[in-house]
Amino acid sequence: MFPFLLGLALGAGSLWLLFLASRRQIVRLREEKQMLQQEKQIVVEFMHNLVEDIGEGMSREQLFKSMVHAAILSTNALSACVFNRTSDDKLQGVAVEGLFPPQKELPKTSTDKLSTRAKFIEQVLKSEVYEMGEGIIGSVAKSGKPVLIEDATQDPRVVQHTDSSLMVRSLIVAPITFRKELIGVLAVANPSDGMAFTETDFSLVESIAEQAGMAIHNADLMKIQIEKNKLDFDISMASSIQGMILPKKFPEIEGLDIAALYRPAQKIGGDLYDVFELESGKLGIAVADVSGKGIPASLLMAICQTNLRRFAKEFECPGEVLKALNREVGPEMRQDMFVTFVYGIIDPVAKTLTLARAGHELPLLLHHNKNGEVVVNPVGSEGMAIGMVPPELFDMIIEVKTVPFNSRDIVVFFTDGITEAANRDGVEFSDLRLRETIKTLRERSATELNDGIVSSVERFTGSSVFADDLTLMTVRCA
Repeated sequence: MFPFLLGLALGAGSLWLLFLASRRQIVRLREEKQMLQQEKQIVVEFMHNLVEDIGEGMSREQLFKSMVHAAILSTNALSACVFNRTSDDKLQGVAVEGLFPPQKELPKTSTDKLSTRAKFIEQVLKSEVYEMGEGIIGSVAKSGKPVLIEDATQDPRVVQHTDSSLMVRSLIVAPITFRKELIGVLAVANPSDGMAFTETDFSLVESIAEQAGMAIHNADLMKIQIEKNKLDFDISMASSIQGMILPKKFPEIEGLDIAALYRPAQKIGGDLYDVFELESGKLGIAVADVSGKGIPASLLMAICQTNLRRFAKEFECPGEVLKALNREVGPEMRQDMFVTFVYGIIDPVAKTLTLARAGHELPLLLHHNKNGEVVVNPVGSEGMAIGMVPPELFDMIIEVKTVPFNSRDIVVFFTDGITEAANRDGVEFSDLRLRETIKTLRERSATELNDGIVSSVERFTGSSVFADDLTLMTVRCA
């Protein structure tokens, strides 16, 4: 009897163990199913957002930014970047979120000149270009196969930097393709929990890249039709807004000759200029370049101008005006939009020019040096575009510069449509040519000087039609 009972107990124990094992397997299968459902939901939501973005007529670059954002949210990564395949078969960074570690060795001179973390971030945000097959980015583009590098610190393919904040701990790189045609590369770096990326993360990034490739291809096909349907309405609305906000008359201040010239590349543009007299008898001057075109850009221009004039009355310092403008406008801007801005104050009594810059082109000042020679130099100051970074970083970077503005001096504010206008060989007009033109035409009135600059650009490019908006604001001191 005892052996029988013992066998029965052992049999029951085995059945219990089998039951527990089966239960654990069921739980594990449920967890895997739940993870797959979550992964599917993330991809579905991403595709839904892409469809909405395409319906709004967003550009390829804007879609890439949505893609980067989705990759970061789905993997809890600290940073990600999309590299677009250019027409000359290279890979150029077009969308970055977070401090993405460059996968090229940084030139020693570039890091030596970076005195603050903010300047380093500003440089990292700039685009990188890779050849096909170059580094981990180029090799994935060339092979068309995604790569998961769980421990990037031990992988020789990953470029590491001496700066600890740029260490790559874990990396996923996936090609963005449609029917084996390469569109770009998505790279995602460093989970926020300090651990390595998982196979689930890898699958998510790969799925996002695949779905984005199809969406971007469809977006390219739909773009012409969408633009055609919206063009007339956009132009009429934006032109009306733009016509209302650009000043037609300038303050009459003794000793100052003021003129502005604005030529949009299309019927509507993304540039802004403003000039107004302050209560103290000083002259406020602003030139800005809004990313994008159409109604969103026009509305943003109107908002910037309204707030500029309001803050110009509250603050005497141009730097404080731009800080306030960034705090007011930045949080309300779309993620894909920003504004480069330069704001200056001319004091005709003290004979000074004081300005601050938010990522805009540096104004050029013509003056006579101690030897009586005519020189044209930029008025330099540090600053990042409005809406690009949070106020804490923006305020830390902004720099105010004051220089003499004496009799016969000339200051020229402009947008990059002037200096980046290119001829048939792709050579740009450049800052140097603009300086020489100002020097040559220095005896002309402000209006004639602006006209002469545009004529010089037309002769250089061989055309009166430009790819970007042209804006000039010139002030002469009598």
